[in-house]
Amino acid sequence: MRSLVLLALLAAPSAPPDESRVALKDAPGRELVVGRCAACHSVDYIPMNSPFLDRKGWEAEVAKMMKVYAAPVAADEVPTIVDYLVQNYGKK
Repeated sequence: MRSLVLLALLAAPSAPPDESRVALKDAPGRELVVGRCAACHSVDYIPMNSPFLDRKGWEAEVAKMMKVYAAPVAADEVPTIVDYLVQNYGKK
């Protein structure tokens, strides 16, 4: 019986995370950030990391996402993304 329950759970389709609970600050660049970052992970990582990252930190984080994880970010989008992250979620 236990194996049937486990099998049913494993076979059930998984739902994507509910991003409606995570509301990033409304500012220029927000839609681009959500569109690019949420393609790979929940946007809750942004406010979670904000106490630790200044401009250099956010630049390094965006570069890492692009180079290591192949994030779908064009080079000309990086300044807008970094500016949004620094202005709204930069280390204070």
